[in-house]
Amino acid sequence: MFYHIDGTVSELEPGLAVIDCGGVGYALSVTANTLSGLRLGQRAKLYVSESIGENNFDLFGFLDKNERRCFEMLTSVSGIGPKAAMSILSHNTPEGLAFAVMSNDEKALTVAPGIGKKIAQRVILELKDKVSKELSSPDYSLPAAPVQTAGGSSAVNDAVMGLSVLGYSSAEIGPALKKLDTDGMSAEQIIRAVLKQMVK
Repeated sequence: MFYHIDGTVSELEPGLAVIDCGGVGYALSVTANTLSGLRLGQRAKLYVSESIGENNFDLFGFLDKNERRCFEMLTSVSGIGPKAAMSILSHNTPEGLAFAVMSNDEKALTVAPGIGKKIAQRVILELKDKVSKELSSPDYSLPAAPVQTAGGSSAVNDAVMGLSVLGYSSAEIGPALKKLDTDGMSAEQIIRAVLKQMVK
């Protein structure tokens, strides 16, 4: 099983990157977001997800673990294959996807080619259900909002739900939240700020 591939970018095409590792070129399907962060001839490390079928062995590469986590989460939804998941992630950042799910924003998903209203509704339904189960678990507790205001605490709670969609636990979210002044921030802004804290 591949976890990541680290090498030189030898070829770039729409939706495809070839990473040369010791003379072996690995072809990986990539999202538009990942593709924009790659440069020919430069070294790159891509986190990998595999799709193995009867007649295929496909590799999907992502610049960060958040995007890979979203890809694997999307492909767990019934009726969503790798191609549809890559399409959604080419038009939504991981935090944007989380925000779309928690706010029932079908339009954010249907802007992706091949994603209709029914598929978007299924993604929201199934991923929200996953979040609900996590939040109702006896082992799960919402981290306290660092700024206790009516608007702020609501945005923080929405952001926590979005981060839960991305697969983060309260133990990971809490410390990052405490470093932020969330007063006046929207849920999506908080999600982005927390993710930046986590990768430092």
